[in-house]
Amino acid sequence: MVFGNIRDLKEYGFLEEDILKCFAYAKEHDLASYEKGSHEIDGDDLFVNIVEYETTDTENRFWEAHRYYLDLHLMLTGKERIDINFIDNLDQKEFVEKDDFLPMNGQANGYVVLEEGDFLLCYPKDAHRTAVKADESMKIKKAIFKIRIK
Repeated sequence: MVFGNIRDLKEYGFLEEDILKCFAYAKEHDLASYEKGSHEIDGDDLFVNIVEYETTDTENRFWEAHRYYLDLHLMLTGKERIDINFIDNLDQKEFVEKDDFLPMNGQANGYVVLEEGDFLLCYPKDAHRTAVKADESMKIKKAIFKIRIK
């Protein structure tokens, strides 16, 4: 996992080229004006999902991880807590191949709070539980870049 803010991107030059491409795309495009849904950048290798939802209590959310794509969560508006753990610390369920979705059960061993400009990069061993309210429930808008693992 990598947690940071886009104002500090010069500190993250060591990241993979496809990840840096996401930050460049975010800088060149007004993602906050994008409609909800999936937007192609480089076919199935790189695209961005724009999501809007109301954050909620932990018990209303689920754990997930992915094998074929990295997730780069970039907060556009609002405030969201994302619980984190490693998949090996959780009870893994059956992987859903067609959705690149590994469901799990268990407890968090930490969390991050994303506010405008903050990002969280999740690799295949990084379990994440999104849409948890930070202080109070609120509507958020977020870009989730999906980066195919090569």
